[in-house]
Amino acid sequence: MRDIQISRRQALGGMSAATALALAGWQGTAAAAPGKGKGVTITVMGTSDLHGCCLNWDYFKNAEFDDAAHNDIGLAKISSLVKQVRADRGAHRTLLFDSGDTIQGTPLATYYAKIEPITQTGEIHPMAKAMNAIGYDAVTLGNHEFNYGLPLLDKWIRQMRAPVLGANAVKDGNGRPAYEPYILKRMHVPGHGRPITVGVLGLTNPGIAIWDKGNVEGKLKFLDLVETARKWVPVLRAKGADVVIVTAHAGDNGLSSYGTDLPVENASALVAEQVPGIDAILFGHSHNDVPQRFVTNTETGRQVLLSEPSYWGRRLSVMDFTLEQKRGRWTVTAKSAISLNSNTVAEDPAIVALIKPQHDTTVAYVNQRVASSTAELSAAESPYKDTPILDYIQKVQTETVKAGIAGTEYASLPILSIAAPFSRTAVFPAGDVSIRDIAGLYIYDNTLLASVLTGAQVKDYLEYSAKYFAQTAPGDPVDLAKLTNAGGTPDYNYDQFSGVDYDIDIAQPVGSRIVNLTLEGAPVAADQRFVVAVNNYRQSGGGGFPHITAAPVVYNRQVEIRQALIDYATAAGVIDAATFADVNWRLVRAGTPVF
Repeated sequence: MRDIQISRRQALGGMSAATALALAGWQGTAAAAPGKGKGVTITVMGTSDLHGCCLNWDYFKNAEFDDAAHNDIGLAKISSLVKQVRADRGAHRTLLFDSGDTIQGTPLATYYAKIEPITQTGEIHPMAKAMNAIGYDAVTLGNHEFNYGLPLLDKWIRQMRAPVLGANAVKDGNGRPAYEPYILKRMHVPGHGRPITVGVLGLTNPGIAIWDKGNVEGKLKFLDLVETARKWVPVLRAKGADVVIVTAHAGDNGLSSYGTDLPVENASALVAEQVPGIDAILFGHSHNDVPQRFVTNTETGRQVLLSEPSYWGRRLSVMDFTLEQKRGRWTVTAKSAISLNSNTVAEDPAIVALIKPQHDTTVAYVNQRVASSTAELSAAESPYKDTPILDYIQKVQTETVKAGIAGTEYASLPILSIAAPFSRTAVFPAGDVSIRDIAGLYIYDNTLLASVLTGAQVKDYLEYSAKYFAQTAPGDPVDLAKLTNAGGTPDYNYDQFSGVDYDIDIAQPVGSRIVNLTLEGAPVAADQRFVVAVNNYRQSGGGGFPHITAAPVVYNRQVEIRQALIDYATAAGVIDAATFADVNWRLVRAGTPVF
């Protein structure tokens, strides 16, 4: 079976959903009409990694969302596709699931978690409001669901009409499921007496134990996806499931971004391969568009269908299952999947109208002016040059930690700061700077901590970070398209330090790149101690950087870094690079600067 996907090149924005479905290889209702042959076809639709995207809107640009591929985003677009599929197949033949990372990622989501949190106001979270209106049948927990703490997560779960699943999230202490492990959905097909029972098992990501350690430690544990599926899939079959679907917030490459202390992060294909009795897996977390992939189960030899619908509502996975009755039981005899592109349909006006009040509130908030910048500051070159806009983050983090440790035994230690180029498109414009400009620079809901590292540990940390660059010999041309992100390292895992000076020699192999590491002109001693400002994601182990997780924490007041940047700008009234810009690192080759 071939992979099929509708892209913008295949289906331009004016194309109807019906035409898009036809181009995608959609067979239409005739292929599954009751009474025509023995087979009955049911359809399972899926989204994942919506990350707070309700409408096709870019809050950082204050404009309709668009990118180089002309993708569209948001649940209002997804709703239009879902309605078309339901109309084509018949609502009684369709189910709709999501594989997690739902309530974090946009200023809209942040506003109702941090500015006017639903735990205090009682207002329905916009993602719950939209998903309830669309009619999801089940939603699985992603790792970002835990970013705002368990009380807000619990509140959102209570607001959802669909069950929220997470079989491998268990209570610390007794090991009992903390959330619903699975659901059974019975589909009554006209013309056939026995309903089709679909069992859905939800699995979330073990990395939560690291990435949101502060929110879950001592409360929850996150078990291995394979072992959890091996426990629950037989239960679903014993309870009469004719079709077993796993919704997993885990990629399919079998790798982890952390060490071996936790179960595998991206285990979806491993689950398909090692656990018998699964028909299909709707997966997410890796933000890829995988319309259709088949994995052979090693115990049964059967093919397991996998599908991942990109992220932010760019795609809708559509999986078809043909079943026949054999000895009184329904049996899956064929399955396939396609991916529908949300840029082929208009936004559902019902969802737009439903979310508009909350959307408008968020737009008004993020467009508030907080300061004036004396010049335009851009992050475009920040992955390979020391830029003033990242130095602004370093300045705020350093000043915040300095004030926080004043009067303590650590106050006399030099303060270093760590920041990464989260967004290459971030800009502080000359003139008025708004909340959305600052939020566009710091796009994550991280909090600020500070730990103590030695000079030797700082160097190790920098060496690990420098693997981000492709090795480039002296005299070879420097291709900016290939210079960064070596080995698949994302921009957010390239950490830059302030407070010390250093060169990164990209002509050298990984592990031998940091040279001329100095403090105020003197070489940094191996046993010299530093207070290092760092975000909670990194301090808890995100990215697998050395030493930082075990280093003593000397500052942790749960200050959100994005809000600290906003507050600092508001208090100063002016953002002047002359007060914080400091070129303290550079790329070199054999001592010669690359730029």
